[in-house]
Amino acid sequence: MRILVIEDQQDILQNIADYLALKGYVVDCAHDGLGGLHLAITQPFDLIVLDGMLPGMDGFTLCRKLRQDAGIHTPVIMLTARDQVDDKLIGFQAGADDYLVKPFALPELQARIEAVLRRGQTGLGHRLQVADLSFDLNTLEVIRQGKPLKLNPIGLKLLEKLMKSSPSVVRRESLQEILWGDDVPDSDSLRSHIHLLRQIVDKPFATALIHTVHGIGYCLKAGDDGI
Repeated sequence: MRILVIEDQQDILQNIADYLALKGYVVDCAHDGLGGLHLAITQPFDLIVLDGMLPGMDGFTLCRKLRQDAGIHTPVIMLTARDQVDDKLIGFQAGADDYLVKPFALPELQARIEAVLRRGQTGLGHRLQVADLSFDLNTLEVIRQGKPLKLNPIGLKLLEKLMKSSPSVVRRESLQEILWGDDVPDSDSLRSHIHLLRQIVDKPFATALIHTVHGIGYCLKAGDDGI
């Protein structure tokens, strides 16, 4: 499980990161709102621990931008020093999944994380998420950065397999079998369909998610490691 912690107080950030790492989580950190927003949009996370008061952009605004502008529904636990009902309501209205008041015990934070992740596995099992790209398997709705994307049936099949396998490489033979079974077309149809998928999923946006692994297949992930 990969967790993003966005907290401007260095001692609190370090304590949370060290504790969660000991519990087996992969932890990324950001010290301000703008940096945290960039990571949350461009990298895949299972959960975000978000301080309400941050320099550059407060946590409530950050959470709202994730939900409304980027279309990202990664679970968020808000941290705040204020125990006011209005503050909690603002956090939940912004899209937070849970709320924890400072000071708190680290085992309590871990328990909240586990509870929110369990809820997410139960309620969102039909939705795939990689970076800022989401795919609802029930409605077949594909959204990137808050913008709906229109894919044909073959594009939807390709995207589902690539997202379910992310960030691993999917071999060409596996994709061909999903699309055509044993009756694979003679022409290089797979490359054409991948090209079309890229035109819709990647071309309108600054960051490419679909990558070619030459001689092997394709993968869908945030960032490019030169493949």
